[in-house]
Amino acid sequence: MGLETIEASPGRVLALWHMHEDESTLAALLGEKAPENVTNPQKRLEWLAGRMLVKEALQTLGLSYHGIIKDAFGKPFPAGHDYQLSLSHSFPYAAVLLDAHQPVGIDLEQPKEKLLRVAPRMFHPAELADAGTDLVKLCIYWCAKEALVKVYGKKDLTFAKSLLVAPFSQKTGGEIVGSIIVDSQERVIPLCYTVTPDFVMVFNKATTL
Repeated sequence: MGLETIEASPGRVLALWHMHEDESTLAALLGEKAPENVTNPQKRLEWLAGRMLVKEALQTLGLSYHGIIKDAFGKPFPAGHDYQLSLSHSFPYAAVLLDAHQPVGIDLEQPKEKLLRVAPRMFHPAELADAGTDLVKLCIYWCAKEALVKVYGKKDLTFAKSLLVAPFSQKTGGEIVGSIIVDSQERVIPLCYTVTPDFVMVFNKATTL
């Protein structure tokens, strides 16, 4: 299997899946088939791998998998468990973050040229000035904003104004600071990022209890 647990602690698991399996193998492992309305073969693999990853993450916590449910805003939750859940897919990878104590957000993407086109609409001028045309840094900013959306859990946010990321010195991994601004109220969200040759991943940091 392509499972790699990146972070595991009491009440929290972050895990990554590298998809090597075909659809029938993943479906057999999961004990569940991809929905018929998901017709794209790659999307079907992502659907299965994401749920298989949730199943494995729950087992790491000593919990059983009963499927995934979603709220009115489309935010996923593990059925039967009082845990927060965030999922991200970017073929051939899937990532999941489970936490018993706080809302979570994770995003995994591959740096692509299209970021150069969308960044002027989606990023704050300070973020654009910091990233320039560096695709990896643009991807870190993008993943950070996507992770912040998932932490917030609703869809009424503007990427350039409501989701902000403080400028940072880029490395292969580290911590950055995100903010969610709603009705003039700012909520600061510490984030962690990882850069690999294959993808960029950003997720919110665990709260110290």
